[in-house]
Formats: sequence, C-alpha cells, structure tokens
Amino acid sequence: FDSLPPAHYKETMNTILVWMQQSETKLSVPQVAIAEYEVMEQRLREFKALQSSLQEQQKGLNYLNTTVEELSRKAPAEVSQSYRSEVEVVLGRWKKLSAQLAEHCQKLEERMNKLQRFQNDTKTLKKWMAEVDVFLKEEWPALGDSEALEKQLEQC
Repeated sequence: FDSLPPAHYKETMNTILVWMQQSETKLSVPQVAIAEYEVMEQRLREFKALQSSLQEQQKGLNYLNTTVEELSRKAPAEVSQSYRSEVEVVLGRWKKLSAQLAEHCQKLEERMNKLQRFQNDTKTLKKWMAEVDVFLKEEWPALGDSEALEKQLEQC
C-alpha cells in the first residue's frame, strides 16, 4: 500500500487534467480579427479569469509533485517512475498552457492599445475634417478685399 498514491492524488490528478483540457479548448478558439473594443475587453477578462483559475489549480499541482516525491522514497523504482512520468506529462502541459495564456493576454492587450490609439486618431481626424468642411463652405471674400484674402490664406 505504500507504493500506491492516496485517493486524493487520483482525484486531484483528474481535476487538473479536466481543468487543463477545458482551458486548452478555450485557448484553441481561433483568434479572429476583432475591431470592437468591448469584445476585446470581454475576451481579456476571460483570459484573466483563466489565469486566476490557473493560480488556484497550482495548489493541486504542488500536491501531485509532493505526493510523487514521497512515493518515490517508498515505492519500487518502476512504480515510482510511472508516477513521475505521469506528473512530468502534466507539468509539461501545464507550462505550455501557462505560456500560451500569458502570450494571449499580452497580444490582446497590445492589440487593444493599438485599436484605442486608432480610434482616438480617427476621432481627431473626423473632427478636423468637419472643421475643414465648414471652412470650405464659407463664402469667399471679394477680390479687392486683400485683408480678408490674407486672413483666409492663413487659415488655409
């Protein structure tokens, strides 16, 4: 019995595996070009929630590591190696998932910043165009009115 992990080990392993599968599925959703800031904000909130969940699951992963280390001291080498391999696979997936999540968050934040700047620039440009439109629709001064012509030249 010393070479068998506690029941909590299997429960924790299953919980983490299910969680990782669900998270990997969420991250595998194709990234589409989004031009709506609100949609991007929602997606970022989802990623941040996933990161929080990842941190919560870290306790379970630590437990698995500790349990396997304890088993390694008590169990025969082949049993110990089988559990070590199982945990190493989980750790590999965990690291990959964590890196993907961080990368997705970073890229989305960068794109949100670019979109925000673009929207601000567009708003400024539209305001300027409206002002130019008003200017162009103004009445032209008479040909002999040099002062008015100079003023309009400055505005141009």
